Amino acid sequence: MHSSQVRPRVALAILMGLTFLGMGRPAAAAAPAGEDPAYTRTITERAAKIVAPLGIADADRAARVRDLIADQYRHLGRIHDDLDAKTASAKQRPGDAAVAQAYIKTVENQANLELFALHRAFVAQLAAELTPDEVDQVKDGMTYDVVPLTFRVYQEMLPELTDDQRTRIHAWLIEAREYAMDAGSSEKKHWWFGKYKGRINNYLSAAGYDLKQAEKDLSQRKQQAAP
Repeated sequence: MHSSQVRPRVALAILMGLTFLGMGRPAAAAAPAGEDPAYTRTITERAAKIVAPLGIADADRAARVRDLIADQYRHLGRIHDDLDAKTASAKQRPGDAAVAQAYIKTVENQANLELFALHRAFVAQLAAELTPDEVDQVKDGMTYDVVPLTFRVYQEMLPELTDDQRTRIHAWLIEAREYAMDAGSSEKKHWWFGKYKGRINNYLSAAGYDLKQAEKDLSQRKQQAAP
């Protein structure tokens, strides 16, 4: 979901997002007819694990948030499965490869618009139930807590970072998380973070930091601190 793909149709994507909000989406507890019960159970349990650390005292509110997350997984799965099927079909179809690539690019753009709208609607619905800090916790839960874990490592590895540098690093990790939330697999989620960590590392190298040496120094400090 690259910004260059989204910008030409931002107005349409916003309209789609408002449509999602206005219509509402089915709760995970009311799975679509014909859905595999095992899949319903899997996404509901995954969502419950994300909600549990929030410690929401109101059982009804906790269930609503759980169902929002499970439903988000359901919609993401539908979009990515549809994209994968169309992409595979285009690659197998005989004919001009350039035509196939153009078609694949078109369906990717359409999927990105759907993901953009779905993302906006999901975050808005979470914000109606949760505090901003709790929304961030849900986002981290959906992306394996990569943001806080990675940010902590950078700070441990480079304790001399300036406040501006810390802010820039954290902002890039947050941006990566927004894309990773919509990815269709754990590999793709980690790919997004890897892409942004490459950007961060280039930024730090340009600022004069020796990241390889900093990593070695951190490893030595941990070894020395170990009992």
